[in-house]
Parts: sequence; structure tokens; C-alpha cells
Amino acid sequence: MSTSPTKSIAYPPGGVLIWIIIYLELITFGMAMLGLAYYGSQDRELYHLDSLKLNRVLATINTMVLLTSGYFAARAVHYFKQKDIDRSSKLLLWTIFAGLGFLVLKSIEYYQKLGAGLDMNYSPFFMNYWLLTGFHWIHVLVGIVIVYFLRRNLIKKRETASLEDLEAGISFWHMCDLIWLLLFPLLYLLF
Repeated sequence: MSTSPTKSIAYPPGGVLIWIIIYLELITFGMAMLGLAYYGSQDRELYHLDSLKLNRVLATINTMVLLTSGYFAARAVHYFKQKDIDRSSKLLLWTIFAGLGFLVLKSIEYYQKLGAGLDMNYSPFFMNYWLLTGFHWIHVLVGIVIVYFLRRNLIKKRETASLEDLEAGISFWHMCDLIWLLLFPLLYLLF
């Protein structure tokens, strides 16, 4: 199993490049969320009424599913560092399943919204809802693909799999968790 040489404490897990990507993604989402908060403050009553049309129960369950997937991912890195490839691989598989569960539950919510006529053209709140959650949905899908290939690589290259690659992919996964933890209260609870 390939491990990186001792790194400076200033060198982030997964390498600098993944953190540049993560910061750019967080800045992009942050700007969009600030826009939502600003426009929501301009017409608070309308945003509140639209927010009540969201499925808070499903969103709360989805939050728990995504956080659980983040736990599985973190434990997978832990077991990889302990050289327990089998356990790490199983936890990556559970990460994928939980990520897929998030996408399915979110798709059910999307189906409900479309069935009720709450599409992007319904209101400014729903335009923001669709853009922010849709962009996040795509990120979770990309994260699932990344974790799938990390797991495949781990199984194929048991002794030479890279900790840096695993940390980079799992850092991306945790970014998806963080973004959802910011979106959830903003969309479902604050308005």
C-alpha cells in the first residue's frame, strides 16, 4: 500500500489541487446562497410561503442519509490507513449506497414538486431551489462516480493504492456534505 512521505501540517489531505477545486465550489455555492438570502430578505413573506411547500421530513431524512455517507467515507479512510483494505472497501460501498439513497430521495422530492407545478418558473424562490439543489444533486452524482472508482482502484491495487487519491476523493465527498448542510437550513428552515 502506497503511503505518502511525511508532509507538512500545512499540506491538506488529498493535495492542494483538490482543495483549490473545493474552495472554488464553496465560493460558487456561497455566492448563490447569498443571492438567495438577499432576494429572500426582499420578499420574506413570499419566500416563507414557498419554503413551506418543501418536504421538510424528506429533506431531514436526506440530511441524515448524506451525513451517514460522510461517516462511512471517513471511516473508509481510517481503515485504509490501518491497512484494512477489506473494511475500507466495504465502507466505500456503503458510501456509494447512501449517496444513491440521497439521489433517489431527492428525485422523489423533485417529482413531487414538478407534480405540484413548482418548477423553476413558479417563483424566484423555486428558481433558486432548483438551481441550488440541482447543482448539488449533480455534485453528489459526481462524488458517487469518484468513490466508485476509488473503491475499484482499492480492490485492484490493494498494496499500491494511493492514500492521497483516497483523501482527495473523500474530501470532495465531504464538500458535498458541507454544501448540503448549508443548503438544508437556508431552503427548508430559515424562510
